Amino acid sequence: MSRPLPRRFYARDARELAPELLNKLLVHDDPEAGRLVVRLVEVEAYAGSEDPGSHGYRGKTPRNATMFGPPGHLYVYFTYGMHWCANAVCGGEGVGTAVLLRALAPVAGVEEMRAARPRARRDRDLCSGPAKLCQALGLDRAYDGADLVTGDRGVLVVDDGVAPPAAPANGVRVGLSAGAEHPWRWWVAGDPNLSRPG
Repeated sequence: MSRPLPRRFYARDARELAPELLNKLLVHDDPEAGRLVVRLVEVEAYAGSEDPGSHGYRGKTPRNATMFGPPGHLYVYFTYGMHWCANAVCGGEGVGTAVLLRALAPVAGVEEMRAARPRARRDRDLCSGPAKLCQALGLDRAYDGADLVTGDRGVLVVDDGVAPPAAPANGVRVGLSAGAEHPWRWWVAGDPNLSRPG
């Protein structure tokens, strides 16, 4: 039986939470596409005011306000003028920390994900990056602030009994100009759906 992760699961430092999210399931009951299910296989931690790579580094703004809210919500932002990216908010309220969902393994609703990402040549390319996974799952600004615990907008993170890796692969984050030296990216070693070979 799958169960939603409780609020307290998210109420901790992003660098502690990130590897614990690996192998959890993200479920999106999309009004148009139906039930989409994916497994988290790559994540990155962003540590707020102590992390120059984080959207929360310079404090709260209208764009990043969800990051500073209660833990266990989805922070969705627009980047490069074309892509959406999704994060799990963590820590305490007012802290501004989150974990970026970087790559997912499709589990159910694969045909619908293919329809949403017609340029993906292989199933392993459907969710192999933060922008790709948002496109595949239909996540955009309308889901900013969605509660991952209650599923108020049809998006939940659940535990189906698959444990995170005992020794997850770990390295520096991807695509940053500031804070790029921090080894705050974790992934399931050898998973074919990663944003880059692990």
